[in-house]
Amino acid sequence: MEIKNAKYKTSVVDKKNIIDDGVPEFAFVGRSNVGKSSLINRVCGIKNLAKTSSTPGLTKMINYFDINNGQFRFVDLPGYGYAKVGFKHTANWAGLMEEYLLHSESLKTVFILLDCRHNPSELDFQMIEFVMAYNIPFVVVATKVDKLAKSKIKNACMALAKSLKIRDDIVVPFSSENGYGKERLLSYFDNIEV
Repeated sequence: MEIKNAKYKTSVVDKKNIIDDGVPEFAFVGRSNVGKSSLINRVCGIKNLAKTSSTPGLTKMINYFDINNGQFRFVDLPGYGYAKVGFKHTANWAGLMEEYLLHSESLKTVFILLDCRHNPSELDFQMIEFVMAYNIPFVVVATKVDKLAKSKIKNACMALAKSLKIRDDIVVPFSSENGYGKERLLSYFDNIEV
């Protein structure tokens, strides 16, 4: 799959505004600061398409990006695991994400991002259990592999798969810094009917 162009479409903070117009969507989710925005920027080849920040918990809404003139969309879901706000707002993000994941008929695959250097958190396990329980197609993306020696990347991915009790062939190593794994990630958009 070649991404020829990408542009920001809109952001949604209320369940009633979730888009479901039949355009195929690929969603990205993960702990705050795991690199969702950086991944979207690297895959699309546009530096500041998705807003990045050194402050965890910046994504508080669902952000939509049109790819290849509306051929499909990337959906950046709120980060979990960190919030400098009250419980009410955190609950709202969780409700927004759950509504999208359970009811969007446009959703094709969820890419769950985990930092390859750390063991999965309780929230990571919950996300995996959630998508498996509802038969939502998913791929785990092991981010920040540029922080590891190349010889250790495969073992780190296998360790993640073992910890999550999933097949290791659905764990994709990726680096937003140098683009490692980008082609493999793009191949998922070829192999999934859009």
